[in-house]
Amino acid sequence: MKTFTRRTLLKTAISGTAAASVPSLASAMIAGAGKNAAAQELKVTPRKGRIKQSVSRWCYEKIELDELCKRGAEMGLKAIDLLDVEEWEVPHRYGLICSMGYAGGGDIPHAMNRVENHAKIEEAFRKNIPIAAKMGVPNVITFSGNRMGMSDEEGAKNTVLGLNKVKKIAEDHGVTICLELLNSKVDHKDYMCDHTAWGVRVMEEVNSPKVKLLYDIYHMQIMEGDLIRTIQQNIKWLGHFHTGGVPGRHELDDTQEVHWDAVMRGIASTPYTGYVAHEFVPTRDPLTSLREAVDLCDV
Repeated sequence: MKTFTRRTLLKTAISGTAAASVPSLASAMIAGAGKNAAAQELKVTPRKGRIKQSVSRWCYEKIELDELCKRGAEMGLKAIDLLDVEEWEVPHRYGLICSMGYAGGGDIPHAMNRVENHAKIEEAFRKNIPIAAKMGVPNVITFSGNRMGMSDEEGAKNTVLGLNKVKKIAEDHGVTICLELLNSKVDHKDYMCDHTAWGVRVMEEVNSPKVKLLYDIYHMQIMEGDLIRTIQQNIKWLGHFHTGGVPGRHELDDTQEVHWDAVMRGIASTPYTGYVAHEFVPTRDPLTSLREAVDLCDV
């Protein structure tokens, strides 16, 4: 599989302004019912349901989105993660939703920690969050941005300011804005929101039920470990999860270090009702790897 990253995707997805090509809301509602022929013909593997599993689109870019949705639904997935606005309708054809959407929340290096980015992000969210609400997309993504010489103190203050400008949009439409935690050690050098404590501090100051952290387990294992305790102590502020094998962001198997079924049991023991999206890049048959991950995390 060729190298293909979210950084590449975000270069084209940052604006989130493809709403003009979104299908009509009437057709989206019909598709969203999940009762069309495509959904009815699926042979779905029954799951325990304690963990609602999803999969990140960018990791499977060689597979057509319709095919990924169909095969994912058959595995017992509930959603597809990280889709652009014009793609949000597609999972509904197979009884799924988009669990995390790109809606113009900036990109990894350039987002909430700089005030000059706030107006553009706010404009995009005002346009796209109402669409997310109408199409059943529960979460949209944003980022802190890189430090670029800025102190974490100033960055936190700016991020709180930016999130405070957009939180009412999210609250009014019942959509959660998720600020992603990423590692700055291996993959995203200089990224500011690279520790749970920094992110939680921002969440506490914003203090909105519709502004949460996207806790990427892969990234936080690299930065700080202590996954289960950190998740359980901060679950109030966590709105979404991503997976990925450490090291390498590959399969959730015996080549890497996270005890995934234990982490999933740790999440399942909390009041969390959101999604856990697989975000690993397969090194072998991608759909076989995905099914193995879904089986492992079905605790």
